[in-house]
Amino acid sequence: MKFSAKQIADLLKGQIEGDPTAEVSTLSRIEEGTPGSLSFLANPKYTSYLYTTKASLVIVKDDLELTAPIATTLIRVPSPENSFAQLLDMYNQVKQKKAGISDKSSISTSAHVGEGAYIGEFVAVGENVHLGVNVKIYPGSVIGDNVKIGDNTILYAGVKIYSDCLIGKNCIVHAGAVIGSDGFRFVVGNDARKVPQIGNVIIEDDVEIGSNTTIDRATLGATIIRQGVKLDNLIHVAHNVEIGSNTYMAAGTVIAGSTKIGKNCLIAGQVGIVGHIEIADGTIISAQSGISKSITKPGKIWLGSPALESSLYKKAFIHFKNLEGIVKRLTTLENGK
Repeated sequence: MKFSAKQIADLLKGQIEGDPTAEVSTLSRIEEGTPGSLSFLANPKYTSYLYTTKASLVIVKDDLELTAPIATTLIRVPSPENSFAQLLDMYNQVKQKKAGISDKSSISTSAHVGEGAYIGEFVAVGENVHLGVNVKIYPGSVIGDNVKIGDNTILYAGVKIYSDCLIGKNCIVHAGAVIGSDGFRFVVGNDARKVPQIGNVIIEDDVEIGSNTTIDRATLGATIIRQGVKLDNLIHVAHNVEIGSNTYMAAGTVIAGSTKIGKNCLIAGQVGIVGHIEIADGTIISAQSGISKSITKPGKIWLGSPALESSLYKKAFIHFKNLEGIVKRLTTLENGK
């Protein structure tokens, strides 16, 4: 399917500079552009490729100033990255227009399946499950009893949703994720025993959960992932954790039980967060940091393990780098030399 520069510009509410009839049928990176492809320029590091690319259309920032002639047609927009993401989303939706229920799936007679659903091979859907409109469940996934999944949500291959969990609208759960497995809680000592986990997991609308991420069900009540949260791959969310709306979390992060994370936080990869603490709204935590106490001031940046506010950490790190020299001077003074 081909689209003209004018059609794309109208869709993105952008301004054309060049040939409005130029057509594209595929997408490309700007440094690998070919005739008939559409690309974008967001990072100034790649500006030089604008003058050599063979892509037929390039989306650029509206205030970009050219320093040499170009062969491609431009579409000027306020944010090239956002506009290109919009096009990628549309492309993805067209590519994934799956529908129908495989005769190799197993669906309880008490389950409700909404219109336009896709249920792939070897999917198991339990009793009293409610699937909304246009839900897509890829092969090998298992949906436990009493689960509710909202409209337009996608579960990729091998996702496991334990009983009683609730998933909102427009969510994406990537392959191998497990939602609602037991929280890690035991009585230790002579009377050691497992503490039953009888709560559930609630995932609100517009959440994305990465591959092989696990979210434990609550001991009592619910583990809650609020609206718009984005979780990367290989993240562990323990029982009774609550993650505030529009928080982003990179791969390898681990959150211990009953911790509450605020909204609009940015948490980098391999962060460890202890249990039973609170993290303020807008907090930024750098990679491999260890959070051992509550963060009460919103909008601060934290580094290190145990983590410190960024200004304190940077000062401490300077002293740490100079530690060998400091020790030598102290030793010299103590020896009276």
